[in-house]
Amino acid sequence: MNRDQARIAVIGLGYVGLPLAVEFGRKRPVVGFDIDQKRIDELKAGIDCNLEADRDELLEAKSLTFTYRVEDLRNCNCYIITVPTPIDEHKRPDLTPLVKASETVAGVLKKGDIVIYESTVYPGCTEEDCVPILEKRSGLKFNQDFYCAYCPERVNPGDKERRLTSVVKVTSGSTPEIADFVDDLYKDIITAGTHKAESIKVAEAAKVIENTQRDLNIALVNELALIFNKMGIDTEAVLKAAGTKWNFLPFRPGLVGGHCIGVDPYYLTHKAQAIGYHPEIILAGRRLNDSMGTYVAAQLVKAMAKRRIHLENSRVLVMGLTFKENCPDLRNTRVVDIVKELKDFCCNVDVYDPWVTASEAQHEYGITPIGEPQQGTYDAILLAVAHKEFKNMGAAYIRALGKNTSVIYDLKYALPAEESDLRL
Repeated sequence: MNRDQARIAVIGLGYVGLPLAVEFGRKRPVVGFDIDQKRIDELKAGIDCNLEADRDELLEAKSLTFTYRVEDLRNCNCYIITVPTPIDEHKRPDLTPLVKASETVAGVLKKGDIVIYESTVYPGCTEEDCVPILEKRSGLKFNQDFYCAYCPERVNPGDKERRLTSVVKVTSGSTPEIADFVDDLYKDIITAGTHKAESIKVAEAAKVIENTQRDLNIALVNELALIFNKMGIDTEAVLKAAGTKWNFLPFRPGLVGGHCIGVDPYYLTHKAQAIGYHPEIILAGRRLNDSMGTYVAAQLVKAMAKRRIHLENSRVLVMGLTFKENCPDLRNTRVVDIVKELKDFCCNVDVYDPWVTASEAQHEYGITPIGEPQQGTYDAILLAVAHKEFKNMGAAYIRALGKNTSVIYDLKYALPAEESDLRL
C-alpha cells in the first residue's frame, strides 16, 4: 500500500480525532467515526462543541464523512484510534475506551490493513494490550495479516497557534516498511515535519514523558509557591526575576488538570510498578499537584477569617471551571477540588464560566454554573481560570462583584499584583 491508496477512518472525534479527520479530509476520503450519535449529528450540521474546528474548516474537508455506524468502516484500510485514555478513581489507567475501540476496529479488520493508535498509553500497551484484541476478534495474525503503528497526539486544546499541522509529529510502525508508510502518510498533512521513532515502544514512551516532565516542573514551582507564601514573598515576582537568566524555564504555579498533564504520569508509574520499580519523584510530584486545590481553598478561608467574614453561608464566587483558559474542556479539571473544599467549610459557592455548557458541568461534576454574577454579592471571589473574558472585565469590575470587605484571590496572575488580596 502506498500513501495514495490509504482509505482512512478516524475512530473517536474528540479534541484529538476531529482535527486529524479534518486535515486528512482535505486531501483524501476519510470516515470520521464516533459512538455518540448526537456528536455525529452536530458535526454533520457543521457544529463542533469543542470549538477546535469551525464551520468553514468542516466544510473545507470535502472528502470527510461522519458516521456512528460500524458498517460504514468496512471499506477503510487504515484505522486511526484517537479515543481518551483516562484514569479511574484509584488513579489507575482505564483502558476501557481503548479496548472498545480496538474491538470495533477488529470487527472490520481485513488482510493488509493498518491500525494506528494516537491515544496516550504506557510503553508496551499497543503491542501487549491492543494487538491481542485485534488478533482475537479478527482472526488475523499481527505483522502477517495486519499491522500497527503508534503516532502520539500532541493536541493543545484551545491553542489557535500550535495547531495539529504546525507541531512535529512522532511516528512509528510495527515493521520498518509500515513505519515508512505511516511516516509518509502523516507528512502529507503535518507541515512542521515528522520524527520517525525507532519502535512503537519508543514512541509510546516519548509521549508519556512529555507531560510527566511538565507535571514535575509545575510541581516544583507549586512547592516553591508554598514556601514563598510562608515567607511572605510574592512568587510571581521571584519567577520574573529568575526568568531573566537564559536557561530558566518559565513555569508557573497552579492547578494541574486536563486530559494530559494530570493523567499521563499515572500511565508511566503504573507500568513502572508493574515491572517492579516504585517511581519516587514522579509520584511525589503528582501528590503535590493533586493537593493544590485543597491548599488554595484553605488559603482563601484563612483570609476570609482574618476579615471577620463568617464562613457558614458566606457567598463565594469561583470564576472559571474548565481545566485551562479559553476552551470549554472540563476533563479532569481541578477547580472542582476547590469548590468541594469550600462547600465543606459551609460556604455557598457559585461557579461562573461562560465557556462551559451547564448541562455538561452538571453531568460531570454536579455543578451548575450561574449566569452573569451580580455586583455587591460575594464575600470572596476566586479567579481560578484566566479566560479572556475575565481579563477584559478588569480588576475594578471583578472587585465590584464583591462586598466592601470581600477577598479577591487571583490564582492565575490575571490581575495586577496590587489589585488582588491573595495570589498563589
